[in-house]
Amino acid sequence: MKAPARPRTALLIVDMQEDIVGMREVTRRTVQPLRSVLDAFRKKGLPVFHIVRTYRRDWSDVELPRVAEFQVRGPRVIENTPGARIVAPLAPREGEHVVVKKRWSGFFMTELPLLLHRLSVGAVVIGGTQTPNCVRSTAFDAVSYDLDTTVLSDGTSAATPQVHQSNLQDMAGIGIRLQTCDEVIERIGKLRG
Repeated sequence: MKAPARPRTALLIVDMQEDIVGMREVTRRTVQPLRSVLDAFRKKGLPVFHIVRTYRRDWSDVELPRVAEFQVRGPRVIENTPGARIVAPLAPREGEHVVVKKRWSGFFMTELPLLLHRLSVGAVVIGGTQTPNCVRSTAFDAVSYDLDTTVLSDGTSAATPQVHQSNLQDMAGIGIRLQTCDEVIERIGKLRG
């Protein structure tokens, strides 16, 4: 069976918001490599999606497993607060899509699948945080949508290197390509916009 003609590649940057990036040094270290990949996509005129998580002030849309965490540590990424903003080096430009999600995956109950389809996207490159949660969920769902899926091995992060590597191995096990930011930049340089 032949795959449908969807020639474009899109970049999905997941949860790189002030409240989330500020929590761990390992996440802060991914900002500059992600910026380099973002610049490569922009230079080629390829689609860019900033996938963000925000919650209502009354917490009515917070996942049940996170309610207890919010009660102990306080809320994060509350809509229209500074903590919900995308970090400045990765801030969206005009024409780039911002997709708001309420759960782990950037695909779950969002317009992302429709937008990718309408833009003839057949491949996605995913970076952001955290590897075992939102990055992994988004990557697994991308594969479920028959998208050629790449995860940036050095453009994602987790609480520990062991958790990060274990999740990368799991993703590779279902056919997700793992590449460094530099490898993706080289590959994108060869694509047409």
